[in-house]
Amino acid sequence: MRAWCGEKELALGSPQQRAVLTALLLRRGRPASIDQLIDALWGEEPPSGAVTVLRTYVSRLRKVLEPKREAGRPPQLIVSSADGYLIRLPQDCLDLDLFERRVAEAKKLRTAGSLSAADELLHAALELWDGKPLAGLPGPLAVAERYRLDEQWLSASEAHLDVGLALGRHEEVAAALTTLTAGNPLRERLHELLMLALYRAGRQAEALAAFREIRSALASELGVEPGAALVDLHARMLSGDPALRAPAPPQPSSPDRAAASDPPPAPAAARPAQLPADLPVFTGREHELAQSHALLPSDGRHPNAVVISAIGGMAGVGKTTLAVHWAHEIAHRFPDGQLYVNLRGFDPTGTAMPPDEATHTFLDALGVPPGQMPGRPEGRTALYRSLLAERRVLLLLDNARDTEQVRPLLPTGPGCLAIVTSRNQLTGLIANDGAHPLTLTPLPLADARDFLARRIGAARLAAEPEAADEIISRCARLPLALAIVAARAATHPSFPLHAVAEELRDSHGSLDAFAGGDISTDVRAVFSWSYQALSAPAARLFQLLATAPGTDISAPAAAALAGLTRRETRGLLAELTHAHLLTEHFPGRYAFHDLLRIYAAEQADCTETAPDREQAVERVLTWYLHTADAASLFLTPNRPRVPLVPLLADNEPLEFTTYDQALNWCSAERANLVASIAHAAAAPHPAVAWRLTAVLWGFFYLRSHTNDWLASNRLSLAAARRAGDRKGEAECLTGVANALANGGSLNESIDYYLQALPRWRELGDELGASRIIGNLGDVCLRAGRYEEALEHLQQALEIDRSVGHGWGEGICLNNLGEAHLRLGRLDEARAYLEAALVIQRATDNTWVEGISLDFLGTVHHQLHHHDEAISHYRHALTKHQAVGNRWGEAQTIDHLGDVHLAGGDPDAARTHWSRALGLLDEFNHPDAEHIREKLRKLEDSPRHAPPAPHD
Repeated sequence: MRAWCGEKELALGSPQQRAVLTALLLRRGRPASIDQLIDALWGEEPPSGAVTVLRTYVSRLRKVLEPKREAGRPPQLIVSSADGYLIRLPQDCLDLDLFERRVAEAKKLRTAGSLSAADELLHAALELWDGKPLAGLPGPLAVAERYRLDEQWLSASEAHLDVGLALGRHEEVAAALTTLTAGNPLRERLHELLMLALYRAGRQAEALAAFREIRSALASELGVEPGAALVDLHARMLSGDPALRAPAPPQPSSPDRAAASDPPPAPAAARPAQLPADLPVFTGREHELAQSHALLPSDGRHPNAVVISAIGGMAGVGKTTLAVHWAHEIAHRFPDGQLYVNLRGFDPTGTAMPPDEATHTFLDALGVPPGQMPGRPEGRTALYRSLLAERRVLLLLDNARDTEQVRPLLPTGPGCLAIVTSRNQLTGLIANDGAHPLTLTPLPLADARDFLARRIGAARLAAEPEAADEIISRCARLPLALAIVAARAATHPSFPLHAVAEELRDSHGSLDAFAGGDISTDVRAVFSWSYQALSAPAARLFQLLATAPGTDISAPAAAALAGLTRRETRGLLAELTHAHLLTEHFPGRYAFHDLLRIYAAEQADCTETAPDREQAVERVLTWYLHTADAASLFLTPNRPRVPLVPLLADNEPLEFTTYDQALNWCSAERANLVASIAHAAAAPHPAVAWRLTAVLWGFFYLRSHTNDWLASNRLSLAAARRAGDRKGEAECLTGVANALANGGSLNESIDYYLQALPRWRELGDELGASRIIGNLGDVCLRAGRYEEALEHLQQALEIDRSVGHGWGEGICLNNLGEAHLRLGRLDEARAYLEAALVIQRATDNTWVEGISLDFLGTVHHQLHHHDEAISHYRHALTKHQAVGNRWGEAQTIDHLGDVHLAGGDPDAARTHWSRALGLLDEFNHPDAEHIREKLRKLEDSPRHAPPAPHD
């Protein structure tokens, strides 16, 4: 495992650290959870503190891979994802990806007869290998992947040597195979190639001896005989089969040679050749083509059993185009012909072709005279299968409705390939008939650019790259939409691309720009064929989903939106995903393709009344509000609750039983929650907007989503003011101030607190006013205005005590203790903090109890009471962990490092600071850079002199 930045090789650290990077790279851009990475590195016996060690490795790798990343800027390569990490690399940055692409392309060239080009690509692929893969890396994953990569190398070597034989390099191939078979004495394919190389080099005796050698090895080691391929090759050598002779080397064609050649042989018996014409401008889909080619034997032989490929995907994604292109590439491997039928599963007429009609069509194509055609459907099916049993035929069953329509048309004998395309997920075909699924998605950006370039010209695309990318974005990378727009641009070569992009921009929210010249190229019409096949409840859900705020939706939220039970909704979501009108991009989470969302919204406008649509949105907004409130009971327990608007009938929010459940739900729904606040603030739901924002403050704070916190409060504040909602205005002014303070904009936050204070007093809410005064004291404290802070805090303390608000009293005492700590008045600080702990424990305010314990640890640290400081910090840590205060946890661990360094234990300090850095890096907290600086200074100081006392 090695890495470079330009010409400079990077120092990737210890073998374990390189193993972590390897595990992330082998996920190919998919996230790896913490548990998966621990399993990869240590297996079933991880060390204690494995999570902390792993996060330290990740932190170090981020520094190595992005040495110039600015402080506070989130990592761009190794990024946090849910409960783990993923790595994002540009194309061609990983040698394994390049190797696999070259091998796949070489196989295609080999299949097409381009031997020299295939030989060059395979040679280039094998040149990428440098010694044993993953050498020196520890862990179960490295062991397993090392075996897999060795196998990939051997397979590629076999393919290269096979091509070498076809090109006539028999002696060279024989020499290479002698070494390879010595290292792999039981690998039959290598011995088969060696025998053939020796035979064609005129060394028949050695070829037969090679067979005896592998036969003896298999018998002694495994107790088995050689496989059929080796036995057959041996028998053909003994009989002198002329087909084993070396083929004539490929010759370039020329007019003279063509004229002098023998006339072509008479055509064989008639065979069907029904494939539609291949698209001349076909481009892209290399990965999908390679996956499809891999279904057939790589050595050009015919499959031993019928192979079924089920190509699925939404309307307009290019299923038929890909199937036809692949069928043309491999047609020569099926000498008995190609059969094609459009099963009309999704057709403007609404009438799908019955299987027997397709069977009858195929029997005609196979030459069955009308007089010999069986009269009953089952007789025709039996004859059809009998005719295919001894033939090698390629079938393309296009536009299938379901498994029942396809199954009677499948051949049963070996040697045939059936390619099936459908907008539906043919689950039965996959589960019961062994079909290999291939689901197409919209084109990657690079393929979409090539798609346009092939149709309107590369020069035109290069002249206006930004306009071209906007066209691609507006078409959502859907091939059908791109083809329609490209046709318009191609027929009007004088139109600049920015004008075409502007047309699409003007029609945003409508499919009018994607109306082609006929019904088969009208995006709206093509979508309608899938939509019209839905049941009425599924069609209604499809429409309503377009009205939901956010980019995706969970099954429970969809149930709330539709006013249905969760069980009913899951069945309807399954119907929509089955029809590829919705994508389940993560278990239980669903999303639209951009153009399908527009189509669904159009159908909702036509079918659902405005009050019905608005009521559906209100149902899901109030569901989000009540579920977020249920989560807040775990994230910020015992805090004053916001009064909620009532749920609509038959609308059940989720319930949580643990802190982790609540936090994970908020994290998964974060984008939708923020979108719901924006939607509610813009629509006539200001009461939901400010309440949802207020309920989420703890989540925003915990996970450092300060921008979301601030933006949501500003939107809700504007909505509350428009509605004349004084309570909402007071809450949002407070929320804006809190978010600003959390983000470090202290002076601006003070301005908002001063605006909020009279609103709370106008409402007669003394507790609200006390909260503002206390927060003013806290912000003044952080701004260094200590005497002013003490004045505010003392005033807030008196109010809380006068109204018996113990919760607020505990917070004020904590903040007064911090103020005296900052002023260096350690005895006063200690007294306030110890008094705060008594109140906090009586009111079960675990969150602030952890903060007070941390401050007390710092008091003892500054008094040089190291043992007492460590004890208080450890108690603080348990409180932070109990309520999930990750930032507080990191801060306390940082302070423990300070104490250990002051006590002369730099190794313990390094361990604690590394733990704190791992926590802060999880949510890209700016304090991480402060910890890195401490670690740098520690490494740079040979004596590890203790730092000045912490203040």
